[in-house]
Amino acid sequence: MSMGCFVRKLRVAVALGSVLVAATPSNALAEVFTAGPSDGIDNIEATINALEPGDELVLSGGTYTLEGRFSFSIAGTEDQPIVIRAAEGEAVHFHRPNANQNIIDIDDAEHVVIRGIEFSGGSAGIRVSGARFLTIEECEIHDTGDVALRANDTGVTYESLRILRNHIHHTNNTGEGMYLGCNNAACEVVDSLIEGNYVHHTNQQSVTQGDGIELKEGSAGNFIRDNVIHDTNYPCILTYASNGAPNVIERNLLWGCGDHAIQSAADATIRNNIILSAGSDGIAMQAHQSGSPSQLVVVHNTVLHANGDAMSLRGISGSVTIANNALYSQTGAAFYANGTSGLVFEGNVGAGTSTLPLAAGNLGVDFLGASYVGAPPMDVFPAPNGALRASGDAAYVPADDFNGTARDGVADVGAYALRGEGNPGWPLSAGFKAVAGVIGPGSGGTSGSGGAGGRGGAWGDAGEPREPFVDGDPGRVGGSGCAVGAVGSSRFDLPWLLLALATLVRRRRH
Repeated sequence: MSMGCFVRKLRVAVALGSVLVAATPSNALAEVFTAGPSDGIDNIEATINALEPGDELVLSGGTYTLEGRFSFSIAGTEDQPIVIRAAEGEAVHFHRPNANQNIIDIDDAEHVVIRGIEFSGGSAGIRVSGARFLTIEECEIHDTGDVALRANDTGVTYESLRILRNHIHHTNNTGEGMYLGCNNAACEVVDSLIEGNYVHHTNQQSVTQGDGIELKEGSAGNFIRDNVIHDTNYPCILTYASNGAPNVIERNLLWGCGDHAIQSAADATIRNNIILSAGSDGIAMQAHQSGSPSQLVVVHNTVLHANGDAMSLRGISGSVTIANNALYSQTGAAFYANGTSGLVFEGNVGAGTSTLPLAAGNLGVDFLGASYVGAPPMDVFPAPNGALRASGDAAYVPADDFNGTARDGVADVGAYALRGEGNPGWPLSAGFKAVAGVIGPGSGGTSGSGGAGGRGGAWGDAGEPREPFVDGDPGRVGGSGCAVGAVGSSRFDLPWLLLALATLVRRRRH
C-alpha cells in the first residue's frame, strides 16, 4: 500500500472510529509514521502533505534522491506540532543531483519541526516560502548550487523561526549560508532564533556573495547567537535596519570573514562576540539601504585584527553606544569613526590608533594565548593581570559572557568574564560551539536533553530574561513510540484499525 493511500485510509478509519470511541481531546489522534527510501519520493511527499497536528514522520537511513520539485504545505498547532525527523542514530540524506530545483520547497509551514536530515545538491538547499513557528534543527545543508537556507519571498512575514544547531557549508553561486528576509523590507523575519549553527566555506570559487548569515531590511526582534562562522566571501554576519525591536547578535565566534566580520546598519545589540580575523573591519557600523548607524549598542566584544580596523563607525545618525570592548589591531585602527555626535564611548581597551581615547592594551599580556594568526587554536581569555580585568564601565555590563557565565555586574572588558586563571568554557575551535543549552547534532535526539530555550530564553538589554517565542518549545517534540504500524503494511483492515485506534486513544489521552 502506498503511503498516501495509507494516510487517507487511516483518516477514514479515524472518522469512523469516532462513532465507537468516547469523545477525546483532538491531540489523541496524533500518529507516528515511518518511511524509507524504498517507499518512493512521490509517496513520501504525499505523506508529508497529509500530516495533521501532532503527527510525526520518522525517516529511516539512506539516500533519498530527488528529481522533480519536492514541496509541502502543512500546519500543526502550538500544542501539537508536526515533526519530520531522521530515525535515531540513522543518516537520512536528501540529495538532488542537479541545480534545476531547490532541494526542498516549504510552501507554507506552521508549528512544524524538521530535524536531523542531511540535504545536498540542488539550487537552494531549503527554500521557505511561508512559515510561522517553523523549526529547522540538527540538519546539514551543503554543496548547494546557491544559498543553503532561504526565507525571502516577497510579501511574507516569517514569524518565530528557529534555526538551531545546523551544519551549513560549501555553497555556490550567491552562496549565502542563510538569506533571511528581503531587500528594502519587501519581506521580513521577526522574533526568530538563529542559534548554535556551524556555517563555513561560503567562499567557494564560484561564489559571488557568500554571507554567513544575512538578515535583511526590516527584520526585527531576532537573536543570532552562539554560532560559529568562518571562511565566508561576504560578511560573516550582516544585518540591516529594523522595523521594530532591535536584533541581537551575541556570543558568536567568527574568523576568515571575506568582508567585515559583523556589519550592521542600525537597530542592533552586538555583544559578547569573538572575532579573530576578517578581510575588512572586525565590526563595521555603516549605512546600508534605508538604515544608517543609530540605535546600536556594541558592548563586551573581543576583536583581533591583523590588518584593518578592529571596529569602525561611519555616518552616525543617531544614538550609538560602544563600551567595554577589547579592540586589538596590528596595523590598522583599534577604533575609527568619521563622526562622533551621538556616540557614547566608554570602558574600551585595545591596541592600535583610535579616533577616541581608549585604555592601552598589549596583546601578549592581556590574553592567555592570543595572536594575529586569525584562526583557532587560540585562547583569548583574559589574563589575570592584564588590562582587561575589571577595567570597563559597570553601567554597560550585560547579564552573561561568551560562555554564558554570569557577569554579576563586574566590568571585565571583552567577551569573557574573568573567573579564575583559565577559560572554564569551550575552547575556541572549528565546529559547533558547546555552551549550556546549545547541543550539537546527534546529542539531543528527541529526549528533550537540550535545545533552544535551555538557557531560559534570550537576554534583553537590561539583563532580564526575554523569550522571543510564545508557544513553548516545539523543537523538543519526539516520538511517543505508539505508531499504529509501518508504512506499506498490508495489515490495515478496518476492524484492526478501529481496535488499534481505541488502544491509541487510551494510551495518548491527557
